[in-house]
Amino acid sequence: MVQGGVGFGLGLVAAPVIAMVDPTVMPGAVQVVNCALPLFTLAAEWRGVDWRGLGFALLGRLPGSAVGAVVVVYVSVQTLGIMVGVMVLVAVAVTLSAVAVPRNGATLGVAGFVSGVTGTATGIGGPPMGIVYQHAKGPQVRATLALYFFLAAGQSLAILALVGKLPGRALLAGAALVPFMIVGFAVSGPLRRFLDGGRVRAGILVVAAASAFVLIGQSLQG
Repeated sequence: MVQGGVGFGLGLVAAPVIAMVDPTVMPGAVQVVNCALPLFTLAAEWRGVDWRGLGFALLGRLPGSAVGAVVVVYVSVQTLGIMVGVMVLVAVAVTLSAVAVPRNGATLGVAGFVSGVTGTATGIGGPPMGIVYQHAKGPQVRATLALYFFLAAGQSLAILALVGKLPGRALLAGAALVPFMIVGFAVSGPLRRFLDGGRVRAGILVVAAASAFVLIGQSLQG
């Protein structure tokens, strides 16, 4: 429901809960749902895709996903989670201080890279992209991020499988969550209409900050 309204946030809600219930299916299970949900958004708002921005973000995402795979294998995900959470909070604070985050090839590439690292390693990769797109119109934010997350999730799943971190039970767990994701998207219509009334930027910043706190809390508990 959150991602259907804002454009990202599925990992914010799902990743911490799934990690507490069964950490062995993470981050694969979330990436399965991340692959499925964008198709519904694109079916409704595909005309809003920012193709140029998407290209830069995906260029950054590819090496970021590779780094994320290394993190999954060799580095403490808890340490990464704390670092990323702090980075997101700093970005939100800078944004609220009226310092504009430009949307250009450089910022989109960096956002894609950071999103690749965190998305592949933890399942939470939306905040960097959301912050860069905070001044865009609601349909453009949702459509662009939907196509980005669809391609990115597929990429992350392939890399996780390549390094032996995608057990079959993670795929099954993700598939089991898809029907509930569909229900959430179906009821997100009123939230989309509310946010499109000039509240998209506020919604993005709230979800980004909340995801940072959740990621830090999840990492500290881990």
